[in-house]
Amino acid sequence: MQTIFTTNSFSVNSNQVLQDKLRRKQPLKVIALGDSLIYGFGDFVGGGWVERLRREWMSPEGPGHVLYNLGVRGDRTKQVAIRLEQEFNCRGELRNHVPDLILLSVGVNDSARLGKPTGKLYTDLENFRQQIAHLLDVAQNLCPVLFIGMTPVDETKMPFMDCLYYNHLDQYRYKEATLQACQQRDIPYLDIFDLWLSRGLNWINFQLGEDGLHPNVTGYQTLLTDIMEWKSID
Repeated sequence: MQTIFTTNSFSVNSNQVLQDKLRRKQPLKVIALGDSLIYGFGDFVGGGWVERLRREWMSPEGPGHVLYNLGVRGDRTKQVAIRLEQEFNCRGELRNHVPDLILLSVGVNDSARLGKPTGKLYTDLENFRQQIAHLLDVAQNLCPVLFIGMTPVDETKMPFMDCLYYNHLDQYRYKEATLQACQQRDIPYLDIFDLWLSRGLNWINFQLGEDGLHPNVTGYQTLLTDIMEWKSID
């Protein structure tokens, strides 16, 4: 794999340095920031899609890109935004003072309902719109950004941890809010939610662990395949 990202994914102004490095086949420094989907919880074999990708890039035949996993279980959009700049500025390495690219994935925890299926949303949708807009603005001001959407849950396995109720309708609303915010900023967004739903509920449930929320070993491998086949990734 000579490059990872197509050079037409970002606006010229925010992507000039990245494009130059890709043309020169220089290794990139990438940070993956978000919740347990970034962290890889549930994949006891490969450590999640980020870790699987990190290992691939580290192989002797790989492109040599550096990838930092900065996922935190349970994080909502507000928590990711709070730590974004510090995490970014602490990842200088060798001649690169800051990362070249940010991979974001967050939002599913915001969509949970508390205590019962009709309970209060963990993050009110209007507050979420403001928070995701702030997160994207801060991230895009630092370097180019790609956003990986949330995976659908198994509704029959709820509640998660005996208190959090996730459902597809709420997930869709938060996913759409994120997608629209990304489109407004020309940030490439991979709609994993719709992609997986198109394959059917039985297929989805086979990709998820016993908790009904996190992908299992197979699910994370599938997720990595979907990401690498995305048109914004070469």
